[in-house]
Amino acid sequence: SGAARGVGGDLVEPGGSLRLSCSAPGYTLGYYGMSWFRQAPGKEREGISCISSDNTYVHYADSVKGRFTTSRDSRKLTVYLQMNNLKPDDTAVYYCAAQMLHGSTCAADVNAMAYWGKGTPVTVSS
Repeated sequence: SGAARGVGGDLVEPGGSLRLSCSAPGYTLGYYGMSWFRQAPGKEREGISCISSDNTYVHYADSVKGRFTTSRDSRKLTVYLQMNNLKPDDTAVYYCAAQMLHGSTCAADVNAMAYWGKGTPVTVSS
């Protein structure tokens, strides 16, 4: 199906760090713009970051800018979301998603994604 799967969810204390990864076994993600979304209980799914297929452009939502980093490995098989200085407001289910957009741009638009990962819960609490 080409669905990506994210791994790495956990319970972490405020101020802690966590890295999520996203891969699609049997597929290379290099042809896709990749995005990370999150959905907190009772809230709409929020696009928080994206990386272009050629890795030259990365975008972050203001809510995570300066704390989260999106990257892709050189073989373009896995995309990562490094989350630092986590806050309780970061508690959500995190999703990776693939956009059929090749080139030097991306957009974490929930309506523009072709494939979605299953979702990984992250809880930030002391």
